[in-house]
Amino acid sequence: MIKHESIETNVGLLIILSLVAMGIGGLVEIVPLFYINDTIEKVEGVRPYTPLELRGRDIYIREGCYTCHSQMVRPFRDEDLRYGHYSLAAESQYDHPFQWGSKRTGPDLARVGKKYSNEWHVQHLIAPRSVVPESIMPNYPWLLENELHYADITERMRALKKTGVPYAESPAEHAANVEKFGEAVANQLNINDAEKNLLRAAEADNFDGNPARLSEMDAMVAYLQMLGTLVDFNQYDEGYFAEFR
Repeated sequence: MIKHESIETNVGLLIILSLVAMGIGGLVEIVPLFYINDTIEKVEGVRPYTPLELRGRDIYIREGCYTCHSQMVRPFRDEDLRYGHYSLAAESQYDHPFQWGSKRTGPDLARVGKKYSNEWHVQHLIAPRSVVPESIMPNYPWLLENELHYADITERMRALKKTGVPYAESPAEHAANVEKFGEAVANQLNINDAEKNLLRAAEADNFDGNPARLSEMDAMVAYLQMLGTLVDFNQYDEGYFAEFR
């Protein structure tokens, strides 16, 4: 039997045994995944981001919001009571990269959509302490001041299409999206109509409160307002997800 001290004092042996241990641990975690038929639940309602939401998500990542806010409600009673139903893998299947995380300086945002008004989000992003006095979140006034640049939205969607996100460019791809998501959603996923759809969505909801211009705030609020709203958990009975609790 090799003494523990002899392993710790022998750098070469320690490295070799550490690699062996990590290799075994990795195999234990990875190999079972190859025997699981489907790791993503089949849940109705989940769809790719619309062009305006996609730009908002890019701004969310650019501003580093993910460093303080996770988007993953854990399957624990206290989180269920505070945030809502725990997160499902299906909800993040079109996220590249996903925004799960484990660090929370601020609250989890996986279910923030429609919880507050557009006006609240705008004010919160401009001056967080004006609506949440105890907040330590920095101000983001430039989101309302900056014009939204969207000339490259088609390229952004094409890049995500290469990762498997079902954005459509051909009639056949559009038809497949109509069958999968419905015509209204499928129309929003057409790459060739991306700019038109982005402008139409911004004008329809006027997220930043100023119809005269299109700002980064429009896109950011559009993104925040859809988080957690795609799946209607009320349609499932209590036992549907019981195996995950």
